[in-house]
Amino acid sequence: MKKLGIIIVVGLIAYACAKVPLTGRSQLALVSSEEIQPLVNEQYDQVLKESKVVTSSPDGQKVLKVGNKMSKAVEDYLRASGYSDLADEFKWEFNLLESDQVNAWCMPGGKVAFYTAIMPITQSETGIAVVMGHEIAHAVAAHSRERMSNGLVANFGVGILSSAIGQNPTLTQQIFLQSVGIGSELGMLSFSRKHESEADQLGLTFMALAGYDPREAPIFWERMQAQSGGEAPPEFLSTHPDPSNRIKKLNEWMPEALKYYKGQ
Repeated sequence: MKKLGIIIVVGLIAYACAKVPLTGRSQLALVSSEEIQPLVNEQYDQVLKESKVVTSSPDGQKVLKVGNKMSKAVEDYLRASGYSDLADEFKWEFNLLESDQVNAWCMPGGKVAFYTAIMPITQSETGIAVVMGHEIAHAVAAHSRERMSNGLVANFGVGILSSAIGQNPTLTQQIFLQSVGIGSELGMLSFSRKHESEADQLGLTFMALAGYDPREAPIFWERMQAQSGGEAPPEFLSTHPDPSNRIKKLNEWMPEALKYYKGQ
């Protein structure tokens, strides 16, 4: 019986593979966007209710301006690349929340939050665009859906969300929060780092498409690295590649990103 269960799970995984838009990497997609989005909307609204939202502040308006500019550029690019259905899934929201955490995140469907502590490190709209491009890339690449699919298989041996909720709603909630980037890691750091590198690469292109100089990205990450001061890194860096390796990779990807940058 156990062997049969393993065969079924392997079969499900083989059946439910998808391709990451724009990169072509294979990913597990047992959970659909339709299943995960109601949970996302509920969680995002809860975060806003429990936080001090300062989007009306000058910094908040910068986040909103950059977010609107980049989301339009990304949607146009997706449609031109044959991903109109994906572009239609996004219902963008951009908010700045008061917090001493150096962090930002984007949930599926384009639900974005920046924390005030990251703003001094961004220094400018271009710095905001570095972070924004990276976070939007997570949503475009459906990293949350992939993480949740893997989490359900690893913890329950199933890829059906309703079954997992029925078995253990608390653990399912933890997997969901980790999947959308605001929960505990549940031992999936190496898996997350793969996503972070993919988001770095896509993020360069996205900021360039919106008219922001991608050459500012390595400079931003140098500032982020300096922020840690040799101590434990900010939460924003906790699952990311080694800063030196990240900067090296960003510079390797730069010639391709610059093809999309019109402000040279």
